[in-house]
Amino acid sequence: MSAVEAGEPEPTAMILGTTDQQGHVSTRAVLLKALDGRGFVFYTNTLSNKGQQLREVPRASITFMWKASVCQVHAAGQIEPVTDAEADAYFASRDRDSQIGAWASRQSQALDGREVLEQRFNEFRQKFEGAEVPRPPHWSGYRLLPEMVEFWHGREYRLHDRFRYTRRDGAWKLERLYP
Repeated sequence: MSAVEAGEPEPTAMILGTTDQQGHVSTRAVLLKALDGRGFVFYTNTLSNKGQQLREVPRASITFMWKASVCQVHAAGQIEPVTDAEADAYFASRDRDSQIGAWASRQSQALDGREVLEQRFNEFRQKFEGAEVPRPPHWSGYRLLPEMVEFWHGREYRLHDRFRYTRRDGAWKLERLYP
């Protein structure tokens, strides 16, 4: 059963784990925006904490936890930036206010008060009134190129099913793991 069929409220929500050059780990929820033969794609402000960490250490892990279907998917691997064409296409698909929000937010920086954010939002709304909102230069996407993908399915008596795929020399190796 898929997460959508099971009624997951946010089936594309995933926990992204990154590290900085000192080895400090950070995790946060982001949304999966594309999945293709190369990997998992998400978008963000590249000047944010996560953007800086992905630039410094281009490796990450992601975890999807779907409680309604008692499943989890975990993946880890290299990070690469998406192309400008991919970022432009996805940005153009966002609703207008979300596009303006990408300009208004100085993601991860200290904010003196909500009114400052709302003022910035209104300033950019006026700036782009009557025109298309271009993608900000500090906003793009990343693709996690999986080297490992693990599938977990909860079962009775904690005798869960776990399968781990690891990529070596371009081929995937499958192992069944103890729960």
